[in-house]
Amino acid sequence: MQKDRKQLKQLVIDNESHRLHLLATPYAVWLYILALIPMILMVGLMFIDTEGVSLADASFTFKNFVYLLEPSIGIAFYNSIKFSFLTTVISLFFGYVIAYSLFKSKIKNKGGILLLLILPMWTNILLRIEALSNLMQPHNIITNLFGIEKGLDILGTDIAILIGLVFTYLPFVILPIYTALEKIDPSLEEAASDLGMTDTKKFWKVIFPLSAKGMVSGSIMVFLPCFSGFAVPKILGGGNILLIGNIIEQNFSNMNYNYGSILAVVILVIILGSILLINKFDKEGETLL
Repeated sequence: MQKDRKQLKQLVIDNESHRLHLLATPYAVWLYILALIPMILMVGLMFIDTEGVSLADASFTFKNFVYLLEPSIGIAFYNSIKFSFLTTVISLFFGYVIAYSLFKSKIKNKGGILLLLILPMWTNILLRIEALSNLMQPHNIITNLFGIEKGLDILGTDIAILIGLVFTYLPFVILPIYTALEKIDPSLEEAASDLGMTDTKKFWKVIFPLSAKGMVSGSIMVFLPCFSGFAVPKILGGGNILLIGNIIEQNFSNMNYNYGSILAVVILVIILGSILLINKFDKEGETLL
């Protein structure tokens, strides 16, 4: 009797696994078509000397890698690292303050507040950045509505790009940090209080270390799109400041697929390394979006 129950239970588990596998099949097909195949093509283009997509006179070469040594590439990498780092630090600070304030608040509908905080992620990023670029011009919708003679004039500067990046990616920090805070066992705080810890010590000794997974996940989820993106610096930078994503976009737009592929694969390696780092800190994926 007990053996029959185990067999029945295993049969149910196998059927459920098969059903989930069928549901995931369309996603797997699109993943291969839109991700794996282009990645294989880019790796191949790294070692080919050709113009455009024509393979008629293509030849195997390593000279494409010399492109990585050009000064413009070094400047673009420096700008990407600089803006990504600053955006991550600023977003991490404000994201933690917002997430912790919501976590400690007595608001009943915290889910609704959290929804409002991440709601901008549901809208098109280009529309948000275009609207923000209008506010950074000397004559914009605010100056027109309130009759102000001149507004902000920071479009095309470092501060404009930084504001745009923080504005865009701040929600990516708030949600994983808040998720990590919610998973902290309340009994640990009670035990810390029983040991005579002040609120400040309790935060630094208990809450802050236990929320590290959310901070790491949020940081990487901000750093990577900032490092590889091109829309925000292109719109708010006005072409004055190049990030590595802008150079990749320019290469592919100008049909320099070999050079664009090299840079794209370098970014891909960095992304894969970051994913491995996330898995090390958060193996169950509890804090990921």
